[in-house]
Amino acid sequence: MSRSSAPRPSSIRRGLALGLATVATAALLTGCAGSGGGSSTLETKADVKLTIWSGQNDAAEKILEGLVSEYEKEHPNVSIDLSPGASSTDQLLQKLSASFAGGTYPDVSYTFGSWASQLERSNRTLDITDEVAKPDVKWDEFTSAARATAQPTGKKTIGFPAVVDNISLLYNKTVFDKAGVDYPTKDWTWSDFRTAAKKLTDSSTNTYGYGYSVSGSEETTWQLWPHLWQNGGDILSSDGTKSAFDSTAGVDAVTYLRDLAVTDKSVYLDQTDTKFAQLFESDHVGMITSGPWELSALKTAGTSYGVVQLPGTNGDHQTVSGPDLWTLFDHKDANRAYWSTQFTEWLTSKEQDEKFNVAVGNLPLRSSEATSAAFLAQVKALPGLDVMQANAANAKKARPTVPGYVGLSSAVGDAVSQVLQGQGNPGDALKTAATAADKALAEN
Repeated sequence: MSRSSAPRPSSIRRGLALGLATVATAALLTGCAGSGGGSSTLETKADVKLTIWSGQNDAAEKILEGLVSEYEKEHPNVSIDLSPGASSTDQLLQKLSASFAGGTYPDVSYTFGSWASQLERSNRTLDITDEVAKPDVKWDEFTSAARATAQPTGKKTIGFPAVVDNISLLYNKTVFDKAGVDYPTKDWTWSDFRTAAKKLTDSSTNTYGYGYSVSGSEETTWQLWPHLWQNGGDILSSDGTKSAFDSTAGVDAVTYLRDLAVTDKSVYLDQTDTKFAQLFESDHVGMITSGPWELSALKTAGTSYGVVQLPGTNGDHQTVSGPDLWTLFDHKDANRAYWSTQFTEWLTSKEQDEKFNVAVGNLPLRSSEATSAAFLAQVKALPGLDVMQANAANAKKARPTVPGYVGLSSAVGDAVSQVLQGQGNPGDALKTAATAADKALAEN
């Protein structure tokens, strides 16, 4: 259901998450203000029952069930009703919107990070800002992008990070060796990348230096953001009400990709979001920029590969991340609020995260897990996972979670797709995209 329960392309997961966001936005902002309320005074020894929607199935759900049982044994006054919550993680937003209207929403739910602003606007979330400020929570061990996603407007903290990721540069050693090109290093610039992509491209064998999605989906869009940020640009204005990508930095970013695709013809332009990874696995693409979800497939395919951080601009190697959350909800009950916070804090601690995220091949949530025996064992099984974990430090900015981001992403994706396929120029395409993006932002 989520990346932690099944190996599925990130582009599919994100595309569904963003698409469904518009369906449920109105419902999230309607309905009753609460679920009737409960105890106004905290009694930590009182019996309490929590409902948690995990968004998981199969192996990941089994692990969570074991962790819930462990917590209940340690806290006999707490009982937890754990379930996936919906038939797929993508359906959770609609399920939450319906439960808000009926006052039947859970205490905790797994949620995609792209929903964070909408969930805060629903006025159903708990604000745990005071809790995460406590030294023993070690909030700063989560990545900057994850913390920002949990604090979508900067006014409230609505949950704990549930899954973290980022995109790194994956390179196919077989393709590099055949072309006689030196492997990428952590100090590569985008100029180095372009030079290598040209050398790796061989039309006689249908081999390309780089693979990039031109489907117009979020996969197309979010691959652009590191280029934008490294050039000093931003996605949104400081108040989040207008687009800001139509800038010199934005034009430079799209122009670079256009030069790779149109001038050099060194890019496999993928209409499907999935083919470029498959061609990388089968030694027909030399480089892709992707994340930890690809590593299991590479292991299965027997691909000889390496991983480094993204190339940089003037020493800036920023990447993009799409963190998800354990979002907490307010039932006007002091006991439920206390124990849902305590459980989620416990679940995302180093000790428990090693049993959950690390165990299923995700990146660890916390920086303190980088040298743990559990994570190092996964690194041995999935080489490059440690590089991706270290690359989390380059995830300095969060993708916007405002509802209008859905329309903005679509507009940018279309613009980049057209330009990379030789239709139009970067400046005009971004101006058109900005008009559509501003309209989407104004409507939400």
